Amino acid sequence: MLGGMAYYRLSEVDAAQINRRRTTGLAIANRIAVSEWPLGAQAHIGNEVRVGQIFPMLIVRVGDAAAKMVSGQVFLDGADVLWVQDIHQGQYFGQWWTSDLTQY
Repeated sequence: MLGGMAYYRLSEVDAAQINRRRTTGLAIANRIAVSEWPLGAQAHIGNEVRVGQIFPMLIVRVGDAAAKMVSGQVFLDGADVLWVQDIHQGQYFGQWWTSDLTQY
């Protein structure tokens, strides 16, 4: 399980957090032009996400094995990732699983 790939379904909190921190190249250029963006700062750029979207996740820590809780890095459609901690296995928002996606 550790180091394995799984699927993760975004929760409402996840989607809001990701969309809030993301920006666009044009927005960065405009802020650099008026000295409101520190040169060298990391930008989170990517497509807007929605609640319920499914993304691949690398399992980086196994917590309570009996409860099937893990932590992982969720690979988003952009230049950033989402770190999720101590999440339960399941197919609902904010959960992970390893089965075939075609049935969902």
